[in-house]
This record gives sequence, C-alpha cells and structure tokens, in this order.
Amino acid sequence: MRAVAPTKTSLLKLREELKFARLGHELLDQKRNILVVELLTLVDQAAEYEKKVEAALETAYRSLQEAALGMGKLRVSSAAAAVNLEPSVTLRQRKVMGVILPVVETSFQEKAPHYSALGTSVWMDKSVQDFQEALKLMGRFAELKASIMRLAAEVRKTIRKVNALEKIAIPDLEESVHYIQGRLEENERDMFTLMKMVKNRLTREEAEAAMP
Repeated sequence: MRAVAPTKTSLLKLREELKFARLGHELLDQKRNILVVELLTLVDQAAEYEKKVEAALETAYRSLQEAALGMGKLRVSSAAAAVNLEPSVTLRQRKVMGVILPVVETSFQEKAPHYSALGTSVWMDKSVQDFQEALKLMGRFAELKASIMRLAAEVRKTIRKVNALEKIAIPDLEESVHYIQGRLEENERDMFTLMKMVKNRLTREEAEAAMP
C-alpha cells in the first residue's frame, strides 16, 4: 500500500490512477489475446511452409538428378554455369498491434547468356524452375520464422505488463483507496461525534444560563 496522506485530494488522485490502471490492463489484455491468435496462426503457417519447402527441394533435386541421368553430370554442370538468373528479394513491413513484422517477396529475372535448348534435357529446364519455386517458398518460410520470433517476444513482454498491473499495481491502488476511504469515514464519524458533543454542551450551557 502506498504511503499517502488520507485526504480527499489523495483519494480523488488514487481513484483516477486506479481507473487508468484498469483501462490499461483491459487494453493490454486485448492486445495479448490478438497477438496470441496471430502467433498461433503464423505457427500453423510455418509448419505448413516447412513441409512445402522440403517437398519443393525434394522435387528440385529429383529433377536435377533426372537431368544428370539424361545429359550426364558434366553437361549439366556446363548448362548450370550458363544459367544467369538475377534474384531479387524485396523486404516490406506490416504491423500487428504495433509490432513490425517482415514481408519477404522473392523473384527472379532471367538474363543472357543462357544454355541452349539443343542438347539439353527438359529436366534441366524443370530443375531450374523447381529451384526457383523452392527459393520463393524458403523466403516466405524465413518471413514466418522471423515474424514468430518477434511476436513471441512481444507476447512475453505484454504478459509481464498484464501480470504487473493485475497482481501488483491494481491491488496496491485498491488497497490504498480502501484505506483512505476508511480513514475519511472514520474522521467524518469523529467530527460528527465532536460536533454533537459541542452542540449538547452549548445547549446545556444555554439552558443553565436561562435558569433564574
């Protein structure tokens, strides 16, 4: 309980602080719930994308293996060296309850020189496309993992604030308000008793003065 003077001014001030603390607790509790829902959603998506990345890489390596079987490893290496793809990773941001989360967009721009279609297997083209798709999925997976870490940190921070208000600040303010209210009521009763005693004494003195 706070060490404050038991006055009406202190009581009004503490009531305002208590009102503000309860409002803050309500808002933080809502924020925590929204962040938890978003976090669970991203965790589910991350689990899904992890499977997609594994499947995409498996498909890409299978295509590359088929190309090597059809063309030979030497020709595949030569064709791979001629592949000229310029990757582009665009980073943007989005906010969830004030928390900044990354948005990753991966794209590829094909540039010359490039291997000739003559003498190459269709699997070579497919493996290039498959690896591009796998890299795009990996970019999205990295976005989800970074977002999960940031949201988890914010959830922990918000929970600490909610607990501090719920278990420390608000009970302390409530106790202080209750104490001051009790002291003021006690003072009012004492004052009433004193005034009644004074009035009775004055009445008695007036009655005695009026006697012959």
